[in-house]
This record gives sequence, C-alpha cells and structure tokens, in this order.
Amino acid sequence: MTRSRKPAEFRFRLYIVGHAPNSVRAVTNLIALCRQHLPDRHHIEIVDVLLEPQRGLADKIMLTPSLVKYSPAPLVTIIGNLSDDQIVLQSLGIAT
Repeated sequence: MTRSRKPAEFRFRLYIVGHAPNSVRAVTNLIALCRQHLPDRHHIEIVDVLLEPQRGLADKIMLTPSLVKYSPAPLVTIIGNLSDDQIVLQSLGIAT
C-alpha cells in the first residue's frame, strides 16, 4: 500500500499598517494568490503594527507591508503590496 504524501502547508505572516492602501492591496493580493495556488494548504496571520507595534519591533519589521513565509523552509520575506504574482510565487518557491 502506498501512501500519498500530503503537500506542505504554507504559513504566512503579513505585517501591515492599518488601512493604508498598500496594506489593503497586500492583504487582497495574498488572499487571492493563496486561493488560486494553495487552496486548503495555507494559513495567513495578519499583524497590524499600529495595533501591535511591539510585534513588528520584535520581528525586526522595518517596512510594511511585509510578508514572511515561515513554512515550509526556507524563511522568506517579501516587502511590498504583492501585486506581481509571478515574482511573489517565484520568491515563495511556489510552482505554477
């Protein structure tokens, strides 16, 4: 009996600043990207550094929006509104 290997779950943390246009765009773009390329294989945590500034400082976030991919390894950080799907997918190691 062969076992099919379950695909890795992608774990993201997106640091934003309130409802700033680039932050809103980054949230929208990340959700759309995950729905299209990682259905049922992703977890997104959103950290608003206006509400939780200590988290941004502790995680050494200097610019927002910043996306951090924690899993699967390697750790990857992308800064920006995530509007270029191909660059984001390539940077995250997601095959299209």
